[in-house]
Amino acid sequence: MNLDLIRRLSVPAETRIVLCVLDGLGGLPGPRGRTELDEADTQHLDRLAEAGALGQTIPAGPGITVGSGPGHTALFGLDPFEFDIGRGVLEATGIDFELGPNDLAARGNLCTVGGDGNITDRRAGRVATEVTAEIAAQLGRIELPGVEVFVEAVRDHRFVLVLRGDGLSAALSETDPQREGVPPLAAEALDAVASRTAVLVNSFVEQARTMIEGREQANHLTLRGWSVRPELPQLPELWKLRAAACTVYPMYRGLARLAGMEAVDGGDSLETQFAALERHWDDYDFFFVHYKATDTAGEDGDFARKVQAIRDFDQELPQLLALEPDVLVITGDHSSPATMAAHSWHPVPLLMHGATVRPDGARRFTELDCATGGLGTIPATEVLPVAFAHGGRLAKFGA
Repeated sequence: MNLDLIRRLSVPAETRIVLCVLDGLGGLPGPRGRTELDEADTQHLDRLAEAGALGQTIPAGPGITVGSGPGHTALFGLDPFEFDIGRGVLEATGIDFELGPNDLAARGNLCTVGGDGNITDRRAGRVATEVTAEIAAQLGRIELPGVEVFVEAVRDHRFVLVLRGDGLSAALSETDPQREGVPPLAAEALDAVASRTAVLVNSFVEQARTMIEGREQANHLTLRGWSVRPELPQLPELWKLRAAACTVYPMYRGLARLAGMEAVDGGDSLETQFAALERHWDDYDFFFVHYKATDTAGEDGDFARKVQAIRDFDQELPQLLALEPDVLVITGDHSSPATMAAHSWHPVPLLMHGATVRPDGARRFTELDCATGGLGTIPATEVLPVAFAHGGRLAKFGA
């Protein structure tokens, strides 16, 4: 997306546009030869597909598997390679931690290791947030020379580590090996400037291990997404509108805030998220809604649970449809096939519905239908321009 062109062409309008992101939506055929989306009973999504148009998005590039950060950055119309935002900053911003100019942030996972030091569970059984908060309070007492240490619980097994001091560098390797059966890694400096930071991080990890190693579960940790606060183009300024984010998980609220959206309290379920949209319907022009359950099930390799998560979304959809958004976009930030139990590079299903959206003859919202849909296969960065065009928010280019 050409940001300068968008600034020139975007115009205010009395329309409401909703972007619903089902995290990790795309899948692969399961036990019966059908994907999770194909298996799910999705009568409301299918009706939208029949009245609207389908397509696919490529989050970053063919064959590139993305994390949720770049996947959402692209959906917000920003090049994920140009605006590479570290997970640490996203998590910190999501819990309203005010990052300063000398802050270095990392996303932390509590994990469980066995007696041999190898990871047996990368997510420590997704322990309750309250447990993580207790551990974070312990770890926050760790002292490192020349820096302040902040450790804050995020949600479930996730936490944020922030180091504050002069001369810190984000050029560090991750300590998460991204698989089980091996030990957590040591942080390594990726350039000479980061050498001191690597020493500090490894000291933190060793002190943390000593503090919590006696626990049966959540007895170690991993760190990734080293980052400092970036400067992102602001969606309200780009598109001349009021933008809101309604999320449950802090990371996605953090990314939305970095892009200039205001966070509205979405509670802890789709029902409360859609209720929040109803309360704020007259306050904003654009709403971003995030749904995590599809990705969690996909990453866990639980095909049936991902099918159910899609079905649950469909059952709550009438609450959103009752608001009659002028343009509704339903897609994902990446694919997370349960058969792979991981993110993947596969194109992501896309549905767009609105008065000026040209129906393409689709009957169901599935990967197969999306592959032949009228929207085609497009970069994820182009989703918002198309949606805003249907919302009457882009002027004509040229004479």
